[in-house]
Amino acid sequence: MGLVENQTTPKDFPFLAHKEPRPGQIEMIRESREALRNNGHHLAAAPTGIGKTAAALAAAIEISRASDHPAPILFLTGRQSQHTIVVNTIRNINERLPDGERPVRVADIIGRNDMCKDVDVLSGKCFCEQGTSDDSKQSGREEVRNFILQFPRHVDEIIDKSRVWGVCPWAICRSAVKDSDVLICDYNHVFAEAVREKSLGAMSVDLAKCILIVDEAHNLPDRIRMSMERVVTPSIVRSAEVDLNEYVETLTAAYQKNASNSVMKDLDMATWAWEIIKIARSKTADLFRQLHTDLLRDKEESHVEVKRLLDIIHRSCDEYEGVTGQKTLAEQPVPGKAQVQRKYRLLGLAEILLKVTIDQEAGDDEEDSEIHAHRLGHILKVVETYGETPALSLVFSTKGKEGKITSHLLDPGLVSGPLFASTKGSILMSGTLYPPQMYADILDLPKEKTTKTAYNSPFAGERRPVLVAGDVTTKYTQRSLDMWAKIRAHLQALIDETPGHLAVFFPSYKIMEDIIGERTFKGVTKLVESRDWSKQDIDEIVPSLKEKKEKNQRVMLCGVYGARLSEGIDYNGGILDAVACIGIPNAPPSVLSSALKDYAGERFGANNAWRYTVTQPAINAILQAMGRPIRSIGDRALIVLLDQRHTDRTYATCYPSDLRMNATNTPMTTASFARRFFSRVHTLDEE
Repeated sequence: MGLVENQTTPKDFPFLAHKEPRPGQIEMIRESREALRNNGHHLAAAPTGIGKTAAALAAAIEISRASDHPAPILFLTGRQSQHTIVVNTIRNINERLPDGERPVRVADIIGRNDMCKDVDVLSGKCFCEQGTSDDSKQSGREEVRNFILQFPRHVDEIIDKSRVWGVCPWAICRSAVKDSDVLICDYNHVFAEAVREKSLGAMSVDLAKCILIVDEAHNLPDRIRMSMERVVTPSIVRSAEVDLNEYVETLTAAYQKNASNSVMKDLDMATWAWEIIKIARSKTADLFRQLHTDLLRDKEESHVEVKRLLDIIHRSCDEYEGVTGQKTLAEQPVPGKAQVQRKYRLLGLAEILLKVTIDQEAGDDEEDSEIHAHRLGHILKVVETYGETPALSLVFSTKGKEGKITSHLLDPGLVSGPLFASTKGSILMSGTLYPPQMYADILDLPKEKTTKTAYNSPFAGERRPVLVAGDVTTKYTQRSLDMWAKIRAHLQALIDETPGHLAVFFPSYKIMEDIIGERTFKGVTKLVESRDWSKQDIDEIVPSLKEKKEKNQRVMLCGVYGARLSEGIDYNGGILDAVACIGIPNAPPSVLSSALKDYAGERFGANNAWRYTVTQPAINAILQAMGRPIRSIGDRALIVLLDQRHTDRTYATCYPSDLRMNATNTPMTTASFARRFFSRVHTLDEE
């Protein structure tokens, strides 16, 4: 936009957390502010170091407070580590507020299971306040609530304070939301229907009056898709029948005690659903046997027509009604509209299944604690909602004892589009929200109210150069023992000339095992990512790296694109000196990937289909990994891309336009480049 950065004063940005704006930050604030002023949406592909969290908050708080009725700000993030950054940023904002400006109040909420003591899955009750007297509860709740509102608190501080008073931190945080300016929470509070309906209303949050800030927004499409995934198996249908039987018995006992009309109606509906599922049980088993039979000899999955699943329900309903004459779910017939009637029947059955309550045994596995009737109800609701559109794909897989059918929503915009349109505006930001137009398309943001900018990186090429090896690849047709040996040689060359820790990322755990396996590398200790790592294991990585650095011990982290080492950790303090990205993490061919490409071609045009579903997601995963060592404007690191395909036009066009690539064709050249880079940055650091 040609802005002159030094022609600004603190008064121009009253809610900026920094004394001096960073490069690109002014432009982001101005563009975000303008979008929100028009109840619009701004997508910011903002590299690390630009200060995007501070920029988004500065714009949102200013627009909110300029309104006659200040809009609550929902800061949505999928990473708990980001909660800390947001709270610290708001503390800095409050320290720099103009005289007379009220401090910004914050409520910081994470998952209930992480905040409360022993949550009972069925009753929804926790044991945080067990043993606390009523008088102490009242005073303790008020004390903690004031504690939250008086000063921006990290959620861990709130939990500790609540433990001292013997009160529930989760409940008190929710009660404080209505008096807060900013709520920090997970994406699910807005984009997962079941969570949204229970959460926002209970916190007195009206989405239509809110401003949304979506952090790491490149993850949002997949998060929405994952929230809509539902599974059905013959075992789930059988168990749902058992759940319904118990529910009917419970309602029968309740009616015998209190012969109310409402209980009788619930009993009639539950009995109807139970009878239908009893019939559907055998038909479901038949369908799964047929799906196994229909599979081609070398295949493990296949596409399932939505009609085949729906027919089981409708034939079961017809069979039961034909025998009994009972049409419980046909109380509102629509003459001449058989299709409407069938839809009403399916939705009614789903709603009954979702209402089922049963008593689970104390020894039930917590991971398998969801009621099976609810699982069946969820997939029926998804099919009822999206089954008549090409955006729903059902996939049969042979995994498990009996196989399974999984529902996949191909178009997250069907969920996100109406939600964004209903708000007061939004800012979506990420270092890899690239290209912004792709995400605007996929999330179905209102075209006439959406602005998009890919901001230039504030890091000069000499502080984060990118080196591409032209003599190696992980392309399937070129994999060999010799190729793996070449990649290892480049890694050793990088290790030899890197003064500190480095990270290496692979397309899959298998390729990681093939290339490094049990091998040792001279000069470093390997730390290899495991699927079994706990949150505590992850939290200890950065402190451990800092401790080893003080002892001049070097570590090579080895992880997989899209996993926790490559996305979920804030490697602050310049703790990583180099990153090597091996291969390109293209998703393997599957029924789902084919369905996604076909749908994207129809929805966004044939030219965008491959880029939107294959190449761009793969490159964005690499960009995330490349950004791990650069967490502040003073950091420096060398990035080595170990795959010659990065210079092919197919992939090169997926990178930001300001990213420049240097070439290497031998491990010797890699070592020479690394030696010159670290010698140069050592000189810069001393200046």
